[in-house]
Amino acid sequence: MAKENSFDVVSEVNMQEVDNAYQQTRKEMAQRYDLKGSGSKIDFDKGKGVFTLSAPSEFVANQVIDVLNSKLIKRQIDIAAVKWSDPQSASGMTIRMYGTIIMGIDQDTCRKINKDIKNLKFKVKVTIEGDKLRVSSASRDTLQEVIAFLKEQDYGQPLQYVNYR
Repeated sequence: MAKENSFDVVSEVNMQEVDNAYQQTRKEMAQRYDLKGSGSKIDFDKGKGVFTLSAPSEFVANQVIDVLNSKLIKRQIDIAAVKWSDPQSASGMTIRMYGTIIMGIDQDTCRKINKDIKNLKFKVKVTIEGDKLRVSSASRDTLQEVIAFLKEQDYGQPLQYVNYR
């Protein structure tokens, strides 16, 4: 009997690196002349994985998001892992935005990935295990082709391929 090879498709973010990027963003906001006295503020709840940004205008909010994105990119965090809400008006003529860190793959996306892999007609078995997928096959080459296919697709969130055995 052939030995089964497998890998897991997950969507994980290193929260410590996100927190470090947040701290660097706060320092840069205190030093940059265009953001220093603007009244913009960003907070990060590490437990929930949510950024709270308040700024006097949408333009300033986008500048702060750009600074945060640059810090995330430097720390090898995919910026697609942060989903920003639409600007909401808040007290004092300011706007508020929320950025949520995407952790795990939701069931609809799991089913879509599963369906896409099945449509390839490869000899692989896909099982959904909570917020991740396990893809197994007797052939390592087939698994490599599945990984290459998934890297070309866009599911609205970053995917990682771990536990390749």
